[in-house]
Amino acid sequence: MWGNPNYRIFLGIQTLSALGDSFSYVAIPLLVLHSTGSVVQMGLVTALTGAASILTGLFAGVIVDRANRRRLLMLADWARCLLFALIPLVWLFAQPMWLIYAVVPVAGVFMMLFRVAYVTVVPAIVGPDQITRANGHLFGTYAAASAAGPALAGFVASAFGPAAAIGIDSATFAFSALGILFVKLRPARQDCARSGVERAGVRAEFLAGVRFLWAHPVLRPLTVLLSLLTFLTYGLTDLIIFLVREDLGHPDSTVGFVLSAGTLGTCLASFAVARVRQRLGFGASWIGAFTLCGSAIVCVGLTGSVLVIGLLAAVMLFCTSIAGTCSMSLRQEVTPSHLLGRVTAAFWTTHSALGPLGAAAVTASAAGFGVTATCLGIGVSVVGIALAAMLTGIGQSHPERPAVQDA
Repeated sequence: MWGNPNYRIFLGIQTLSALGDSFSYVAIPLLVLHSTGSVVQMGLVTALTGAASILTGLFAGVIVDRANRRRLLMLADWARCLLFALIPLVWLFAQPMWLIYAVVPVAGVFMMLFRVAYVTVVPAIVGPDQITRANGHLFGTYAAASAAGPALAGFVASAFGPAAAIGIDSATFAFSALGILFVKLRPARQDCARSGVERAGVRAEFLAGVRFLWAHPVLRPLTVLLSLLTFLTYGLTDLIIFLVREDLGHPDSTVGFVLSAGTLGTCLASFAVARVRQRLGFGASWIGAFTLCGSAIVCVGLTGSVLVIGLLAAVMLFCTSIAGTCSMSLRQEVTPSHLLGRVTAAFWTTHSALGPLGAAAVTASAAGFGVTATCLGIGVSVVGIALAAMLTGIGQSHPERPAVQDA
């Protein structure tokens, strides 16, 4: 893969973009917290962004499968560049919270378009036997950039305000859009792209992805269980930020360090995921990862140490990265190229549907019952869902092999 210039360029620009993402990852919740002092409003912004992404998922796959995917990636980057640039520019003169509620969800629309297109272009850059390793490298560089990003974002937010950190994210989107100009993708076969049928409208094309998901013996239970897991974990970042910033009374820079420590888990997972899946198989990797993740969430609720919270955040992201990389690689391996955009969009739309409600519920629970009780409830539930997966097709070691043999 390292001899492939398109892969090297794509990896490099996504690393830079990930560095910028980590700034907004910290800065947007901090901006809301500074302006309102409310964990509930933090959850509301997260929920609105998630809702916008879910609605976009209804048609994102159709757009990705119809459009030029490289141009679509560039469009999504330029749109987010301009949207996020508005926040620091306006914050120079005023601090209208309505701008956050307007801009961040719209950016979520383009984020979903980018994410769906991003998944479809990886198999167009590397070979079929390199997909899991490529995803691991992409997650790894994302983690490496994100490890430094939250700490830097915390310092920038402390020195210049959270709006300045969001401005840095805006600049990285511009660099990413320019870099994609130099990435060449293998064209899809025309007979596969059309699949022998005429286009039947957005609704029918979206349902084609849903039907594929529902017919697959592993993707179906995976989608259902991830919907429940997303409901429980979607607001965890807001919860950790509130715990460190308000309950434990630490400054913004400490919040950045805690989240940076967490991303080291993603970095470690990127190097381990290919070997873990090869040695343990898909089922044991996915189930074991979420079982350990739930246990770590329980421990977050039981500790008052910032150092321990950082270590537990690393464990959580290590586990979710292992499970997420295995899940994404499986979809790429078993889904025909002409359907990959729609299947990806249907998968994310379905399993993310409960995310906004979960973010609102989790932050409301933290406000009403405290972070400790909320973390205990979430952690125990995550472990239960992970163990329930043993009763489904998720427990298979190599669910990708029948598709390879059929091909």
